[in-house]
Amino acid sequence: MSGVSQQELEGWQSPAKPKVRSRAEANAAGLPAISDVSLQSRVQVPGRNLQDSRGVLGNPEFRVPTGIPWSHRVRAFFGRPLRARLARGRRRFLRRAAVNCQALQQRVLQDLLKLNSGSAFARDFGLTPGMTVQQLRDQVPISDYELYRPYVDRMLRGETSALLGRRNRLLMFAMTSGTTSSSKYIPVTSRFLADYRAGWQMWGIELYRTVPGLPDLNVVQIASSHCRSLTPAGTPCGNISGLVASMQSPLVRSLYTIPAAVADISDADLKRRLILSLAYGDPHVGMFVTANPSTLLQLFESVQRNPEQLLRDLHDGLGSEVTVPGSAGRRLKAAVRSKADRSRHLQQLLRAYGQLAPRDVWPNLQVMACWTGGSASAYISRLREICEGITICDHGLHASEGRMTMPLAAETSAGMLEIGTHFFEFLPVEKADSPDPHVLSAWELTPGREYYILLTTSSGFYRYNIRDVVRCTGFHGDAPLLEFLHKGAHISSITGEKISESQVVEAVRAAQADSGLCTTQFTMTPEWLDQPGYTLYVDLRRHTESTQLERFASLVEQQLCSRNEEYREKRQTGRLGAIRMRALPESAWQTLQQTRLKKSGGSAEQYKHPCLMPDPEFRSVFLQACGLAGEPFRQTHL
Repeated sequence: MSGVSQQELEGWQSPAKPKVRSRAEANAAGLPAISDVSLQSRVQVPGRNLQDSRGVLGNPEFRVPTGIPWSHRVRAFFGRPLRARLARGRRRFLRRAAVNCQALQQRVLQDLLKLNSGSAFARDFGLTPGMTVQQLRDQVPISDYELYRPYVDRMLRGETSALLGRRNRLLMFAMTSGTTSSSKYIPVTSRFLADYRAGWQMWGIELYRTVPGLPDLNVVQIASSHCRSLTPAGTPCGNISGLVASMQSPLVRSLYTIPAAVADISDADLKRRLILSLAYGDPHVGMFVTANPSTLLQLFESVQRNPEQLLRDLHDGLGSEVTVPGSAGRRLKAAVRSKADRSRHLQQLLRAYGQLAPRDVWPNLQVMACWTGGSASAYISRLREICEGITICDHGLHASEGRMTMPLAAETSAGMLEIGTHFFEFLPVEKADSPDPHVLSAWELTPGREYYILLTTSSGFYRYNIRDVVRCTGFHGDAPLLEFLHKGAHISSITGEKISESQVVEAVRAAQADSGLCTTQFTMTPEWLDQPGYTLYVDLRRHTESTQLERFASLVEQQLCSRNEEYREKRQTGRLGAIRMRALPESAWQTLQQTRLKKSGGSAEQYKHPCLMPDPEFRSVFLQACGLAGEPFRQTHL
C-alpha cells in the first residue's frame, strides 16, 4: 500500500489529550484558506410563528456558505422548479391541516378502506368503504403485529391479497429492528412509499428554503439496504430508506455524497470505511441525515480514535475493495478513488487543531438531521459537543410502519401529526389496561397528556398499536403537535413505580449537566438483590474518580425522584433500594448492540439503544454475553 508514510504520520498522530491550537496558530501553520470559513460571520434566520402556513424552522444560526463549486450552483438552478413545487405542496398541506384536521383524517380513512377492500383481512373483519370511524372501532380491535402475522405469512409466500387490495402493489417488506419483540415484516406498497416520500419531502423542503446555501451543497445520508434477503416469493426484505435511495432520479441522486450501492455492502467494517472515505472526501457537505444520532457519534468517534486509517483510505482509495457488480459497482469504485489532495488537507487540519472537528472538515456544514427525542436524546449532548456550531434538527417520528410527525421547528423533537397519509387514533396511557378504553381521534387530544399512537395505513394494518408513547405539546390549527417519549414496552415496575424510559433519559441528562460527567451510553435495569432496586450501567470513556461516580448516582436518584412520585414514595418507604451504578467498557456496549441486532434482524442505522430494560435478567444475561460475569466493576451505592 502506497499510503501516507510513517514519517508523515508521526507529524500529526494525536497524543492522548491533544492540545487544540488557536486559529492564529493554524494560520501560522500555513493552512489553506478554506479552513477559515468557519470564522465567517453568521446570519440569523428570522423565526416565524407556528401558525404561519409555511411552517417554521425556528431561529438557529447558520454560517454563510463560501467556496461552492460552479457545478453545484448549476445543479441548484435546475432544481428550482422541483423545490418550488414541493414548497407549494407543503404550504397547501399545512393550511388544510390547520383548518380542518377532522375532515382530512376522515377522507384518508375512506381512501385506505377503498384501497385495500377485497383483501382477505377486510373480508374477515367486515371492512367496507363508507363505514364510519365508530364502525371501524366496532369491527377491528386495537391490536399489535400478532393479529396480522398469519396474513403477513401468506404474503411472504406470494399471496398479496391477504392484506392488500388489487391496486395496491407490494414493493418490499420493511424489517423492523424488533424493539419489543423479534423481527416483523411490514408490507411496503406503492401508496405507502408515495406517502413516506411525501413526508420526507415536506420536512426537507423547509430546510432547503431557509438554510443559506443548502441547495448548493451535498447531503451525507446513511441508509441500509432494502434487499437484505428475499421472501419465498422473491420480494425484497430490508430497510425502506434503501428503496427510496435506489429510486431517486439522477438529478436528486447527485445531491448525495454516499452512492446508493453502499447500502448493499454487507461487511460492516468495509461499509463504515466507505462511508467515512466518501464523507470526509467531500468538502462540500451541507447536511448529514440518518435516523439515530448514535450512528453519527460512532463515525466521528472512530475518526477521533484512528485518523490514520481514514487518511490512508483517502490517499490510496478503496476501489480495490469494492466488489459490487454492474454499473452501480463501477460508480462506487469511481467515487472512492484516491483523493491525495483531500488527505493532505485533512492532515494539515489535524496538525493545526489536534483533531478533525466537523466544523473544520466541512466549513459549510449547516445541519445534522437525526432523532432527538426519546432514548435518542441521550446522545444529543455528546453530538453537540463534537458538532459545535452546527444545528441539530429532528426529522420526525417515523418507523418501519410509517412516518407519523413532521417537526415545524429546529432544535425540538415535537412535530405536527402527518394527518394526510395514515388514519390516526390515540389511546390514553392511563387507560391502556382498560378492557374497553375510550380511544380519541387526532383532533380530540389534550396538550400535556400522553397517548399510545394507533395506525391505520396503506400496508393493510388497522388500529395497529405501534407501542410508541407520545405527548401532545399543542396544536397547529386543528392538527396536534406530538413529541415521542418512549416505547411502551420500556416501562419498569418492581413495586408499582412504573418508571418510563423517558424519565430515565431525562434524569441522566440532568445529572450530566449538573455534574459535568459525560456518559456516552447508559442502561438502567431492575435488580432483585437483598433489597430490590435499579442499577445504572454507564459507558465512561474517561477515568472517573469514585467520588464523582457517587455524586453522579446521587444526582440521577434526585432527578428520578422529582420526575416520578411513585418512585420517590417507594424510596422513602424503603421498598426500593438506592440506585447502584456500574461502569462497563466500551466493548461491552458494542457487544450488546451486535447481540440485539442479530436477534432482531434489524440494521445498525435502525438500532435503538435501550436506556431502560425492564427485564430483571438483563444483568446476568448481558454480563455473561459480554464475558464480564466474573469480573469486578466500579460500583457506587447511595
